[in-house]
Amino acid sequence: MRGGIFFDRDGTINEEVSYLSSPEQLRLIPRSAQAIHDARAAGFFVFIISNQAGVARGYLTEEGVEQINSSLLRMLQAEHATIDGIYYCPHHPELGEAPYRLDCDCRKPHIGMMLQAQREFGVDFSRSFVIGDKVSDIATANNAGAKGILVKTGYGREAMNLLSAKNVTPAYIAEDAFDAVQFITRNYPQQ
Repeated sequence: MRGGIFFDRDGTINEEVSYLSSPEQLRLIPRSAQAIHDARAAGFFVFIISNQAGVARGYLTEEGVEQINSSLLRMLQAEHATIDGIYYCPHHPELGEAPYRLDCDCRKPHIGMMLQAQREFGVDFSRSFVIGDKVSDIATANNAGAKGILVKTGYGREAMNLLSAKNVTPAYIAEDAFDAVQFITRNYPQQ
């Protein structure tokens, strides 16, 4: 079975905008499309997994999230970067109204989104990575038996200060998604 690279969306692939709510707000982080291209070229499945609590909070609808995701995929494809699957969690355990106010198994650091990709693609978590800008991304990797890489883009620099307090250790701290993928392909070649 092949490993996968699971990218967080906001702050990792596209610039962090507090509760991104329209496709017009999307801006790719420099080199993120190249990171995705290189991950696929190295033989990894490539996924996006994203907590989208803005749905639970009423800032946007699931249709709005899907429009943003479709726009993001088009932007990436224009730069020759292809995603195998994109998964998001619209829930929040404490905020919002039913059916989105829910302590679910898909919200990171739970691994529900990764499990969905595993069911659909046969991903080997022991050969997989989660790249993101929050402690929850690294905790998700740890919970799945994968390796987590924290990027310094988005909220990454702030997250660096929280790692030890949360007892979470990344396999690597990268400048950005491109640096993370270079680290992976140098040290963990897919065979």
